[in-house]
Amino acid sequence: MTEYFSYKQAMNYMGFTAPRTLTEYIKQGLPTIQVGKSKRISKSDIDKFMADHRVVATQDK
Repeated sequence: MTEYFSYKQAMNYMGFTAPRTLTEYIKQGLPTIQVGKSKRISKSDIDKFMADHRVVATQDK
């Protein structure tokens, strides 16, 4: 598996298909890489972003 994903590959890796969801993640701080017209997202950045936004659900009694 490659370290740098296209936006489509990144969405597939994260398990969704809506570009609007990816846009929201980027607005919330998911780092992107742009070289010329090529835009990529690092797999390790995705993993870190998702871990940083992990929420442990608690049961209300």
